[in-house]
Amino acid sequence: MAIEWTPNLSVGVEYIDDQHKVWFEKANGLFEAEKERRAKEYIDQMIDFLDEYTKQHFRDEEAYMEKINYPEAELEAQRKAHASFINRLAKLKSDYEKAGGNILVIHDANKMIIDWLINHIKSMDKKIGEYIKTQESKS
Repeated sequence: MAIEWTPNLSVGVEYIDDQHKVWFEKANGLFEAEKERRAKEYIDQMIDFLDEYTKQHFRDEEAYMEKINYPEAELEAQRKAHASFINRLAKLKSDYEKAGGNILVIHDANKMIIDWLINHIKSMDKKIGEYIKTQESKS
């Protein structure tokens, strides 16, 4: 199942959208590697990249929300959602390693990652752009 960033997933903050695009591209690369039965070493590298990139993206996004004085309750909800997803990625990585690099683990995780990412952007991240527009209209 391919994953693709589309304009309707735009948050309205260019660098967040750009990071989301990279995330989608790399996640798709992982799924394609699974489909093509690529070598375990390649899949390991992709998982490691996604893990590190996700953590960096979440740090950047949270720092941006702090900078724009995003409402604390919303920021805290974001932090909890981000931490939960990082834990889910860690479990995926662990399950993959415990299964001896069995790519079926990646296949099974595909839907979880796609659903989480798209739903998170639509339900939480888009609120960042809406908040910015509200602030700009007050100025």
